[in-house]
Amino acid sequence: MDRLQTMSVFVTVAEEESFAAASRRLNMSPPSVTRAVSNLEERLGARLLHRTTRSLQLTDAGTRYLGDCRRILSDIVEADEHASGAHAAPRGLVSVTASVPFGGMVLAPVLNSLLDRFPDISLSVMLVDRIVHLMDEGIDVAVRIAELPDSTLSAIRVGQVRRALCASPEYLAKSGRPKTLEDLLDHELIDFTNMAQGGEWLFSKDGKVEHFKPKARLHVNKADVAISAAIAGRGLTRVLSYMTLEHIKAGALEFVLEDYEQPAIPVHIVHKESGQTTARVRAVVDHLVDHLRKSPALNH
Repeated sequence: MDRLQTMSVFVTVAEEESFAAASRRLNMSPPSVTRAVSNLEERLGARLLHRTTRSLQLTDAGTRYLGDCRRILSDIVEADEHASGAHAAPRGLVSVTASVPFGGMVLAPVLNSLLDRFPDISLSVMLVDRIVHLMDEGIDVAVRIAELPDSTLSAIRVGQVRRALCASPEYLAKSGRPKTLEDLLDHELIDFTNMAQGGEWLFSKDGKVEHFKPKARLHVNKADVAISAAIAGRGLTRVLSYMTLEHIKAGALEFVLEDYEQPAIPVHIVHKESGQTTARVRAVVDHLVDHLRKSPALNH
């Protein structure tokens, strides 16, 4: 087995977190996979994986080597595609990452339509609630909901989302509609903790930042739980606007204090700079840009 094949085996083992699962994916025998990784560690003089009877975990050296292997293997695929003119028929695997709620609520139908449109493209989708470093983790495309720092990555703006305060019509009919931040002191609040900064909700009025510390009976780190509680009439909650789209349309939730909202947060598609973009990545980026720019979730 040559060096590149060994790298590919190691990457698969790291992604599957199992020698047995990697052997099935690679159509190799488990002993062959285990031997390939052991020989790699011996050649490098470094342990890449912590092995226990129940799990595999990357060592620090393994984490660094995994990123290097992904970049090298990706560069080889790109070189082959450029040489063969693969731009005429996009094919191959593209990795995409986004946050868990955005992936489930907005991205999933867009990816399904992409697979229908490009039958020779496969997707590896990683939904996590953390910033993924594209270069280090070998990811091709990311959806970022944030102001972006300057970097060597290309970013295409596709829309924006708001930090929205909402409640059910039934709750508002019973408790009244707040008109100022001070009115919130008289309301039941549901604190979606991911939206709080230092335990505070930040608002903006007449260009000035306003701080409000929610005195909530329910604190939760999952948006869907906070939204369910609000629909049930438990009180007001603050989430990103795309999370509420279907509930607003159905009349289950209403926005309040919209004139106190902070500036909207931009949404970007991020990928490696254009000179390094393969045909398959370009196809995925173009499809995401086209569909997300039309998405009401990013513009309501």
